[in-house]
Amino acid sequence: MGKEKIINLIIKGQMSNTEKRAFESSIEIRMNEDGTESRTITGYGAVFNKWSSNLGWFREKMDRTAFDNVDMSGVIATFNHDFNNVLARSDSDTLRLSVDDYGLRYEFEAPNTTAGNDLLENVRVGNVKGSSFMFTVADSGTEWRKGEDGMDERTIKQVERLIELGPVTVPAYPDTTVAKRDLESAKEAEKKEDMCSVVDTERKYKQLRAKI
Repeated sequence: MGKEKIINLIIKGQMSNTEKRAFESSIEIRMNEDGTESRTITGYGAVFNKWSSNLGWFREKMDRTAFDNVDMSGVIATFNHDFNNVLARSDSDTLRLSVDDYGLRYEFEAPNTTAGNDLLENVRVGNVKGSSFMFTVADSGTEWRKGEDGMDERTIKQVERLIELGPVTVPAYPDTTVAKRDLESAKEAEKKEDMCSVVDTERKYKQLRAKI
């Protein structure tokens, strides 16, 4: 097997558990102290403790701890998830990321490229309506429950890897395939736990009967 094919397989494996989430939010161009417009774009890639809308079969929110201890040294900023036109990246110190009580905040200088200039104009005239981010969830990093209306609710308590984020023209309906697998795994683990509990109860009952 060739080296290029091996690398592609590795990349495919790393991306197989990625998820994307998007939401409407304010994207701003920062103003300079003298009142002139800068090229600094600011926004929030994720917000905490706010339930999403109906994602098809569940709703979701990010816990305040979701990005604790997450390595953000290799995160990329793009417009509309276009990896062919990178706007900034944290390992080049052109993308600045911070976490506060509201969420995950990003900031970068729009590069003097076609993509960067187009983004500035689109933000300026209000064509950009939100942000999105790509991530993977850590093992046991989610919590599922049933909402009052019977809908499944997922809380993301720990992100494993933050891959990419940035402004999007239209916050798209997310692919929830990975979330579905996560729920199925959670239900399977719950079944195993219940089964172990039943087996343990039966064992204790037999021990008690043996003593009588």
